[in-house]
Amino acid sequence: MVASLAGAAQAQSASTGSGHAYPSRPIRLVVGFAAGGATDVSARVVAQKLSENLGQQVVVDNRPGASSNLASDIVAKSTADGYTLLIANATVAMPSLFTTLPFDVQRDLAPVSLAGYGPLALVVHPSLPAKNLKELITLAKVKPDALSYASAGVGSFLHLATALFENLSHSKVLHVPYKGGAPAAVAVLAGEVQMAFASIAAVLPHVQQNRLRAIAVSSTKRSSALPDVPTMHEAGLPGYDANSWYGMFAPAATARPVIAKLGAETAKALTVADVKARLVSQGVEPATGGVQEFSAYLKTEIPKWATVIKAANIPPQ
Repeated sequence: MVASLAGAAQAQSASTGSGHAYPSRPIRLVVGFAAGGATDVSARVVAQKLSENLGQQVVVDNRPGASSNLASDIVAKSTADGYTLLIANATVAMPSLFTTLPFDVQRDLAPVSLAGYGPLALVVHPSLPAKNLKELITLAKVKPDALSYASAGVGSFLHLATALFENLSHSKVLHVPYKGGAPAAVAVLAGEVQMAFASIAAVLPHVQQNRLRAIAVSSTKRSSALPDVPTMHEAGLPGYDANSWYGMFAPAATARPVIAKLGAETAKALTVADVKARLVSQGVEPATGGVQEFSAYLKTEIPKWATVIKAANIPPQ
């Protein structure tokens, strides 16, 4: 009994091995993207609440480059003491997009907690006769490659979301890559292409003004921002799930009590009303958080996207 209580106390203190309760100094949260994007915003919202709850500053360090792999590598190779963490998006679960990587996400990084999900909206130009997903799939099947879609580039999440759509619907649409999500959304607005999966934040005003038609959202749950728009599953494509998620990782050798404490504190932060509101305002649906949820989710994401990438013949970059 005494030994059991001692073990519980040790886990509660979440010591890093130095004998000090964790955390005893500021924490660095590395983000692989420039300031202002959804990954960065998610990191800053979570960092602010963690700073309050942990009693130590959680400082966001933006390290953009190499499709966020630079930041992931920094954290994977950092000291595993709980003071250097990573906020990554779904790209980290797609190693088959790259010819070589200096780290292995499953070997070198430990999942701590999801922060949120970034569902996409499948939007079409209003001139397209398809009023719902089934009609859109029918159009795509009648003449393969007659419909064109915009993406943020080869291998981008918008590209992969459409590749998954093609895979599950057994249809074929013509890929027109652009240099980013914003130009891709503009291309649909201008009628240069007929459709696109796009971030909800990027297209919401245009949907509200009937300049774009939202056919479905890419997540398994409806979006808070588009509550009247069905999910892909509800609209007639069972099994479809393409969320650009945001999650926290630590170096793989980090002490389990430290990871558990970070996961629990992140999960708690995501229940706070103002945190939820700030995430939703950026088109991010808050996750329930925690180590177990993220670990289980990651195990399904990596093989799923490897299959999609292979089926779509997307060459490694």
